[in-house]
Amino acid sequence: MRRFREIHRENTDAARNLRQRQTAAEKRLWEFLRYRQVGGARVRRQYAIGRFVLDFYVPAVRLAIEIDGSIHNDEFIAAQDLIRTDWLKSRGIQVVRFRNEEIWEDIGAVLTKIEQVICESK
Repeated sequence: MRRFREIHRENTDAARNLRQRQTAAEKRLWEFLRYRQVGGARVRRQYAIGRFVLDFYVPAVRLAIEIDGSIHNDEFIAAQDLIRTDWLKSRGIQVVRFRNEEIWEDIGAVLTKIEQVICESK
């Protein structure tokens, strides 16, 4: 499969800015994902692709990891999430989503799920 990276210039600046302003849940998850700690895979944070910036991306297996806070309960935001997920899937990128509460209440289960998806995708 041909590798690609669609980039919108404005998103590279947005991604850089978001890396500096991560949410608490994103920071917590990043502590476990960095340095190839999960599934031996390199994980990028705040990764720009197309018109979107992904919370985390595992390029080797084309996996997007999204962390959803309470704002994602909003009907409009939830609809935008579906559009985003469909767009990513149409480009061969698998998407897994976790709620902030999952990061705080059971990080072990979150990491197990991520590792499972990485291993199944290799």
